[in-house]
Amino acid sequence: MEQPKAKVPYSLNSKKVADATMKWLQKRGVTLTEIAELVMLLQQKYYPSLTMEECIHNVEQVLSKREVQNAVLTGIQLDILAEQELLIPELQDMISNDEGLYGVDEILAFSIVNVYGSIGFTNYGYVDKLKPGVLERLNDKSLGPCNTFLDDIVGAIAASASSRIAHRKQAEREKQHGEDTTDSDR
Repeated sequence: MEQPKAKVPYSLNSKKVADATMKWLQKRGVTLTEIAELVMLLQQKYYPSLTMEECIHNVEQVLSKREVQNAVLTGIQLDILAEQELLIPELQDMISNDEGLYGVDEILAFSIVNVYGSIGFTNYGYVDKLKPGVLERLNDKSLGPCNTFLDDIVGAIAASASSRIAHRKQAEREKQHGEDTTDSDR
């Protein structure tokens, strides 16, 4: 009788998760440039010389965090399951209709902004309410795909990148004035 094969222990492959995050954002129609445009909207008033390249770089840095990748992939998967009508009926209805009293999509977004502190929360609240740029498209129910989680996730990524910029710019000012800083590696 043939012996069953031993199950290979699970081992996280961080590169595969990071690559999947980028792939699924793209498959769902979201570009880094669109997210960076939200960052620019949030930060240009405070840093007039801010460039799109800096915004994109900070979006990439936010997306390099494992916690962020986990939230992105989880939210996209839930949106896809809702599109395929594979959720239990009560949850299906709430997610498919982006029910206003269903706040788990925002809670998942908070797990992203939580990585970058209170500025991230205020920036997130602002873009979530305003729904500028790519968020308006993602929130438009008439376009077809379910983006109940994705619109909040994209807003949270932009808010986190904005917070990251604010922390870094403060660290740069402190260095210019010869002061010690703690935020240069955030």
